[in-house]
Amino acid sequence: MRKIIQSGSLALMLTVTLAGAAHAGRPAEVTVPTLTGFASLPAATFVPGSEPSGGLVTGNTNGHAVPFADQPVQGFSGIADNGDGTFDVLSDNGYGNQANSADFLLRVHRLAPSFATKTVDVVGGLHLTDPNRLVPWKLTREDRVLTGADFDVESIVKDASGGYWIGDEFGPYLLHFDHAGRLLAAPVPLDGVTAPETAARTGATATLGGSKGFEGLAAAPGGRHLYALLEGTVTGDTPGDLRLNEFDTRTGKYTGKTYVYRLGAPNLAIGDAVAIDRNRFLIIERDGGQGPTAVVKRLYVADKRDRDSDGRLDKTLLADLMNIADPRRLAGPGERFTFPFQTIEDVVILDEKTVAVLNDNNFPFSSGRTAGVADNNEWITIALPSSLHPDKRIFPAHGR
Repeated sequence: MRKIIQSGSLALMLTVTLAGAAHAGRPAEVTVPTLTGFASLPAATFVPGSEPSGGLVTGNTNGHAVPFADQPVQGFSGIADNGDGTFDVLSDNGYGNQANSADFLLRVHRLAPSFATKTVDVVGGLHLTDPNRLVPWKLTREDRVLTGADFDVESIVKDASGGYWIGDEFGPYLLHFDHAGRLLAAPVPLDGVTAPETAARTGATATLGGSKGFEGLAAAPGGRHLYALLEGTVTGDTPGDLRLNEFDTRTGKYTGKTYVYRLGAPNLAIGDAVAIDRNRFLIIERDGGQGPTAVVKRLYVADKRDRDSDGRLDKTLLADLMNIADPRRLAGPGERFTFPFQTIEDVVILDEKTVAVLNDNNFPFSSGRTAGVADNNEWITIALPSSLHPDKRIFPAHGR
């Protein structure tokens, strides 16, 4: 079990270990995407002194007995850089669906990777709550702590005050929380788009597949506009076309501007989307395979300027996560590294030529690294052959 660093030790730990920890050592120049850092958080990592969880889990749990005595630190589906060597990482709805996740408490974990030791420390975190009763329907818990039966939170960005905008898949909704995880406004729906979970509650007609809501959420430089990317195709749209929806944080409303991201094939999915500048996004595209069946795990640059005038974002392959050079053998034997996980849902730009990628380990279900063994939460950094030329405002030190 991974040790959780208590809050009283946080300041000392930050001083001693975090200076530059977000960046692993990198070669001066690379000609192909190259692994520069590898760290791992063990699958069996739990929030100490929390509540039992997993009481409704069934199926193959890869040797982990359920229910768990505490809440697992797992399912990373979004990441935000704090600029000090720590990152706020979002756990999703829990155990894969609404029916089995009522005892999973939605949480943002504060993590600190150390590439020197290849470990990840959990240095804090907070639960997502609705103390002011802004959610207008009945929640799972009377204490208004949100659970995986209430929302499936899949994407996150920080606002200028240290709060969070979070994308949900059950609505799909945009949710705005303060720095302590308290909901600031009622969930914002997307007109004309209804997920099955909301359709079952309201009687509306579903226009989106299950778990196909806001998988990606990008904040434009300056923070006024958010871009929420659906994981699935809306009924009536061309299969494989995903809507990217512009939202104005000042008005709290969608602007009506919608862009289209086309998947390489209709059976693929996106895992995350982050802004590079006001026109370009970094997007994870993946298949549903793991281990030997994992084939498509890729990073693309997508440009909303649509220079070929086909009505969709222009796509350029940035890195194939199944074929990353590892000349220093940072992640084991062999000079070729693969990231063969079913769900890869976190990407963050560290500097103009370095990105970090994390998997969603779906604890205790996924076993992409070793068959029959629950996946750890792996954290890698990749050096790029050329600069992304990002807008400096996307980095925490320059503000939002």
